[in-house]
Amino acid sequence: MQISNTAKIQGLVFLALYVACVPLANWMVGHVGTFCVPDGPCMVPVWLGLAAPSGVIAIGFALVLRDLVQRRLGLSWSLGAIALGAVISWAISPAALVLASVAAFAFSELADALVFTPLQKRGLVLAVLVSSLAGIVVDSVLFLSLAFHSLDFLGGQIVGKLWAVLVALPLIHLLRQWDQRRGLQPA
Repeated sequence: MQISNTAKIQGLVFLALYVACVPLANWMVGHVGTFCVPDGPCMVPVWLGLAAPSGVIAIGFALVLRDLVQRRLGLSWSLGAIALGAVISWAISPAALVLASVAAFAFSELADALVFTPLQKRGLVLAVLVSSLAGIVVDSVLFLSLAFHSLDFLGGQIVGKLWAVLVALPLIHLLRQWDQRRGLQPA
């Protein structure tokens, strides 16, 4: 089935937003937060008494946007977006965070894609939620382990990224309804 021009344009917008999340998350970790840990990340509160490195919000949205890129443009575009995101992360991350950022980004997005691909035909909202949860855990464990050699912020990382996913779910539901009214199928 051919994808409509509107869906292609939406896919390219999702792709641009997705790619923008990568440098945004890396920049936020070093510059945005209610407090910054000495020789560590800038932190934001994500729940009562729980804080996380500030880039968690952008990465939570990136997980959802990657799903939408795949939905609109196909798995090959999504995999290309992951590669582009990893290259951008490599190019702009502070030296101390390069390996952690690239590894966490690439592996979490691949985990997300592997879960999203079979689930998306069962329901878009469910697929985004479950695949994002997989990506959140992989990203959080890898990033914290490699960047800070500690899982001290693991709870905050997971909760912070989950907030971004939960905020996006109503929009995902509206997108699914829009697709159904127009008879669009996933790419």
